[in-house]
Amino acid sequence: MPNYVLSYHGDGGEMPSDPAAIEAAMAEWGAWYGTMGDALVDGGAPFSTHTAINADGSTDAPAQLTGYTIVKTADAAAAAEIAKGCPVVANGLTVQISECIDMG
Repeated sequence: MPNYVLSYHGDGGEMPSDPAAIEAAMAEWGAWYGTMGDALVDGGAPFSTHTAINADGSTDAPAQLTGYTIVKTADAAAAAEIAKGCPVVANGLTVQISECIDMG
């Protein structure tokens, strides 16, 4: 079965600083991870600030990449089903699903 990277895109805003908000966010992500069973390969991590550089030296960036998770599923459709439950989607942002190519 291939691995799929679920990458999170959009204006994720700032991480909460209030301990109760942090705890609530962690519980939401933990509950989602709990639904994946053996499909969860790497829970990933959120990203903070970003920048981009283009060939012409400009720094116009696409939608911010805000984090990732890696899952192992039979196909992209199964990875999409997992992605539907992601807290990022519930917050109105986008999850991109990319199959990892086995170079071995």
